[in-house]
Formats: sequence, C-alpha cells, structure tokens
Amino acid sequence: MSNTAELIFAPKPDMGHMLSTVQLAKLILQTNQIISISIYILNLPHTNGGNVNSYVESQLRDNPYPTRLTFITFPPLPNPPDPSSNNFPTVLELHKPIVKKAVEDRVRDGFSKPAGFVLDMFCSSMVDVANELDVPSYVFFTSGANLLNLKLYIQSLADDHGVDVATEFSDPGFRAVVPGFKNPVTSKVIPSVMQVKNHFSEMLLEVTRRIRKMKGILVNTYVELESLPIQALLNCDDHKIPPVYPVGPIVELDSKGNVESVIEWLDQQPESSVVFLCFGSMGIFDEEQVKEIANGLEHSGHRFLWSLRKPRPSDGDAFLEALPEGFIDRTSDRGKIIGWAPQVTILAHPTIGGFVSHCGWNSILESLWFGVPMATWPMYAEQQLNAFELVKELELAVEIRIDYKMDVHTRKGNSLVTAVEIENAVKNLMSMDETMRERVKKKSDEGKKALEEGGSSYNSLGCFIEDVLCNIA
Repeated sequence: MSNTAELIFAPKPDMGHMLSTVQLAKLILQTNQIISISIYILNLPHTNGGNVNSYVESQLRDNPYPTRLTFITFPPLPNPPDPSSNNFPTVLELHKPIVKKAVEDRVRDGFSKPAGFVLDMFCSSMVDVANELDVPSYVFFTSGANLLNLKLYIQSLADDHGVDVATEFSDPGFRAVVPGFKNPVTSKVIPSVMQVKNHFSEMLLEVTRRIRKMKGILVNTYVELESLPIQALLNCDDHKIPPVYPVGPIVELDSKGNVESVIEWLDQQPESSVVFLCFGSMGIFDEEQVKEIANGLEHSGHRFLWSLRKPRPSDGDAFLEALPEGFIDRTSDRGKIIGWAPQVTILAHPTIGGFVSHCGWNSILESLWFGVPMATWPMYAEQQLNAFELVKELELAVEIRIDYKMDVHTRKGNSLVTAVEIENAVKNLMSMDETMRERVKKKSDEGKKALEEGGSSYNSLGCFIEDVLCNIA
C-alpha cells in the first residue's frame, strides 16, 4: 500500500496514554485504507519505560496492519535529565531534533511528507517540529471534554483577564460557572496541580495555549456521554478553539497477562455479586487506609475482588501485611485479594456488579463500556473533576469521595476515608437503584453504537480523516 497519507503519532510514553493512542491509530487504519501511521516512542529516563517497551513489543508481534502501522522507538538520550526531577518538558526539548531528523530521513528514503502530526496533549510542544517541517498538527486529548473545557477556561482567565489562577483556585471558597458544566465547579474538584504556582502549572497553561493553535482536537469521549461539555466546545464563540472531534470511547479491550486464577474465582460467584476495587497504577495506600478499607469491606457483607498493591510494587504482589489480623480467614468465603489486576478482563466478567475506582478517564470508559456501575474515590491528576462529573453532572456513580486528594509521594490522602464510609458506599453501590443502573447501561450501549458506522464518533473520526486528506490534496 502506498504511503499516500502518513500520520506521525507522538504519545506521552506511559501506559495510561499509550493504550488509547495505539487504539486510536488502529481505529483510523480500520476506517481508511490509504492512511499509514508511524508511532514515535520517546525514550524517558525512568522505570515506566520497561512497561512501555514490553507493550510495544507485544503490538509488533500482533500487528494487524504490518505495512501501515509502524513503531519507531528512539534510543536513550545521550545526556538525559535526572530521572528523579521528572522533568518531562526538558526530555521533550531534547527529543525535538531527533524527531525532526527521523521525519526528514524517512522523506529522503522515499516516503511522502507526513500529512499531519497527532500529538499527545503533554507532547504539544512537538508542534514546533511540525511547524519547522510545514506539517499540520492535531492534538489527541486523552481525557474527557470536561477537563478540556476547564483547561481552556483557566488559560483564558490567566491570559485574557490577568487572573492569578493558582491563588484563585486554592481559595476554599472558590466556585465558578465553567462552560460545559451545569453545576458550579469548586476548589475541591480543581486538580491540585492547578492550585499551586510552579513550573508544572505553568507548563499546563502553555500546553493549553499550544492546543489552541492546533488544526484540530481529537477527544477520547463521545457525544452521548458528554453532550453538554462537547456542545460547549463546538458552540464556543471563542474563535481560538480549533475544530473538536469526539472519537471515543477508545479503550484497550485485549488484556494481557496471566489471569487464570482470577477468572476461576470469579466463575464461582453469582452474577453481579462482586464489587471490584482497583485504583490505577499509582493508587497505593498506606497501612492505616488499607485497614479502613478492609474493615469496610468485611462489614459490608458483600463479595469483593480487591487489587491491593504494595507501596513500592516490584513483583505485583499484594500488600497483605497491612491487613487486619485474621481478615483473610474471616472473608475467605467471599473475598479475593490480588496484586496486579487485569482490569478490562475483570470488568467484562458477568459476576462484577460494581467498581470502586480512582476515576482515571481510561477506567471510566472501560467501566461504562461493560455497563458496570462505579463508586468514586479520586486521588490525583484530574480524577476529582471526573468524579464530580460522574456523580453530580451525569448521575452515573455513587460517591465515596469526590474531593479526596492523595500525595503520590507519601501515599497520604488529605483525610482518612473511614471503614463506615466504605461500608456504606459499597452497600449503596451494590444496591444501586434501577434508574441509575439503567443510565449506566444506556451509556454503555450508546458508547458502542457511537463507534459503529453512522455513529457519532464514527462520523466525527470521518471528518478528521477528511481534514487530513485535504492536507495532501
């Protein structure tokens, strides 16, 4: 197949962003036969790279588009910044000449000039390379339209109105009407990184400025889920916003790893009887909080499957030493504790009746895909905003907390979630009223239909592809 329209994808090289980026690439290739995609894997000087490299290797082995989907992994930087500094902007800057040379070399080897760059929102500074090559850029926004609206609102306050946003949002009394939200947004659900004035919050403002200059924004959401936030973006009278393409829900449904023992246990449980607790790659608690969760689960009386990971997980083992004495024996007939969790495989199992989640956007889309009701326990990044949207805006979840925030270094939350709270939330989740369960089921059906031919996201992706092809017309 001739590479008549090549897209260069530059994802943020961590698993949360890689999974949806690769799935988006496959969706584009499935939809259009004359597009090819090269995914550029930046080399980060930290431990997560091992997971990314293993994932890329698995994709190469099972590549359904061997002539049209290419993974290009860059070698380690010759003088990388200190990994402990987590200085991702510096890593991006160091990669710019490498990425530019890679594109120029491909063109010299006979490939056509790329039809576009598709940049992760955190890799938006790569637009400089695209501009130097005279190639249009698009951004893939891996979170929801709710966060995109908030980021645009915050950046406008800072740049157009001179507001010190960190000071404004850290005020406990802050509340504002934000485009795309029907309820006032308060300081409790503003991401912590936007409440402190430092290099990272300044970087996020710069990311949003760059997003405004892109040729288009692909968002991992669908109209039927986030109708109000999407309409706010599409109908915005701010002409600095490029076209928005809701193309989700984009989820990785092929779970990897050894899951046999987990599935065997789930197969023995009644349908919709198990509550699943999983808090993402960084959702790891200290011993005090672990004991509260354990006591809450025990007193709830419900069956449970709990992904309980060690503070410094190296082998995927569960954090069993933190549990109350005798807990495993007392709950052995209705509970199972694991370390690493094959989340998609578990959510797809018919015995799962509820999901206690950290409200990462990927996890939300996966849970909705399988029609599993959620209880919200956000921790970091934009998860408080996601929990707020699920509970208050969409009424799709029950609340454990909306405003819980964790220090990812100390594993300490801004408050202790008590066993009583957890017990009550699990009971509410597993006895959720039929109206809410029907809403969850409806969003599940709508998400799948959105991706089918004629669906809202299918059509939106088609509009994006048309725009890409116009770049080479």
